[in-house]
Amino acid sequence: MNSNTKIWVEGTIIAALAMILSFIPTNIGSSFSVSLGQIPLTVFAIRRGWRPGLMAGLVWGLLHFPLGQVWYLSVLQVLIEYPVAFTFVGFAGLYSKKIQAAIKTNAGKRVIALLINASLLGATARYFWHFVAGWIFWGAYALWNLNPWLFSLVMNSASGLATALVTAIVLVFLYRTVPQIFSPKA
Repeated sequence: MNSNTKIWVEGTIIAALAMILSFIPTNIGSSFSVSLGQIPLTVFAIRRGWRPGLMAGLVWGLLHFPLGQVWYLSVLQVLIEYPVAFTFVGFAGLYSKKIQAAIKTNAGKRVIALLINASLLGATARYFWHFVAGWIFWGAYALWNLNPWLFSLVMNSASGLATALVTAIVLVFLYRTVPQIFSPKA
């Protein structure tokens, strides 16, 4: 099997794992949750780079459709919240080369800082689109009579930060226990 095919297969498996982790209930109320699927997608983006990370994120977003995990208000809202938002997780891979180089030179503190930055970037990129959809499409459902923009900002920022924090903690743990997970052999 050639290298590109291996990366595609790995990305598809990671997207499926992310989807499976999405079934673990982490919701608090109707608007806050921690997305555990973000963890394997971020690891993959760091292993393989941002382009494969974007593709795996797209697959993860598309998997919501056949599994009936789509909240539908309009076609544009669905496109923003699933294919677009989940694709953007792959931007965590922008740190891929820096993290792999730091691992090779045993720059432990630098690796940890870069893993945290990658986790924050992936979560921020994704939750930005959830914020946009929340503001434009879900605003009529804002709790506490808050302005839709403010409600979406507060709830998506809370979910995004919680997801980034959990992802960063797990990635640092993985780095300390199995650092080779971030550096593919082929």
